[in-house]
Amino acid sequence: MPLRHKSAQKRARQTIKRTDRNKQVKALIKGSIKRVHASEDKAAGIEELKKTVKVLDRAAVKGVIHKNKAANTKSKLTKHVNKLS
Repeated sequence: MPLRHKSAQKRARQTIKRTDRNKQVKALIKGSIKRVHASEDKAAGIEELKKTVKVLDRAAVKGVIHKNKAANTKSKLTKHVNKLS
């Protein structure tokens, strides 16, 4: 179905841009979380956790993920890092 109105065409362009940005940010989040889980010792885990928290907070502010999801993920990762020896 062709988009006949200018506003509908603009909305379609914006949706494509936002979808691409959201995919990139979510991929960054997933990779960062994997690095936290892959860390062997506590010092490396803490460093990766700091980077991951920054990424999660930025994604929550931009609206890519919900702020409660960011908080829950940070909590789970902190528990994981605290269990490392």
